[in-house]
Amino acid sequence: MASLRCLRELSRRATTVLSINQTRLITSVRRLELPGTSITHVIPITNQSLTRDLPWYRSQGRHFSSKTEDTDESSEGEDDEDYEEDSAEMEAEREYSPAEKVEAAAEIGYKVMGPLKPSERLFKLYEPVFAVVQIGSHQFKVSNGDSIFTEKLKFCDINDKLVLIKVLLLGSASQTIIGRPILPDATVHAVVEEHALDEKVLIFKKKRRKNYRRTTGHRQELTKLRITDIQGIEKPEPKIVHKPSKAAHTEAELVA
Repeated sequence: MASLRCLRELSRRATTVLSINQTRLITSVRRLELPGTSITHVIPITNQSLTRDLPWYRSQGRHFSSKTEDTDESSEGEDDEDYEEDSAEMEAEREYSPAEKVEAAAEIGYKVMGPLKPSERLFKLYEPVFAVVQIGSHQFKVSNGDSIFTEKLKFCDINDKLVLIKVLLLGSASQTIIGRPILPDATVHAVVEEHALDEKVLIFKKKRRKNYRRTTGHRQELTKLRITDIQGIEKPEPKIVHKPSKAAHTEAELVA
């Protein structure tokens, strides 16, 4: 913006100088009279001095350049903020094709398998197996039946089945499998329970001696996932404990 103002000021001054030069040319003319005629021909004497050779032009140019150095720094910051806002709006309004949705979800670390049907029962009893999964830039230690909150996952709705691809570690009571960095044959199944908002966080910015204070708020969008199954490791068989019935207990007491 400062450079535009400088150019406008310079163009205005140049037009004033040109108008002054034109008046000088009109006044400083040479009149020639041809013999036998009364017609006078006017031959203008051009002024060889240019506006850029004038001393005031040089001084003003240096003065404006020094001003632009101070104002450009502040204008650059404002332009960067506007560009970030525009890019965020473009990302929000962008429409993805099915192939692009699959690629974007795989980069984050999940795959959408479709909606959960009412007849399906994915939830199982607790199993002594855990896994470390990566979703986006965060890592979670999960077991069967756990619920976790992640940053909002795009391209999925509530009651959608997900497969978490980026499994870093699997562990049980008998063995531990470590990925390098990911286990290709291990998967963690989950279900999207809800999309929610985190608590509000206040952001305060201040610059000393600049009379600059800004207070804004932010609520992070979250997605709640329920872990349903962990695959890729041998699971120990559940031990079945039979409880003695009350009749057998009373008979043992009578025998005693």
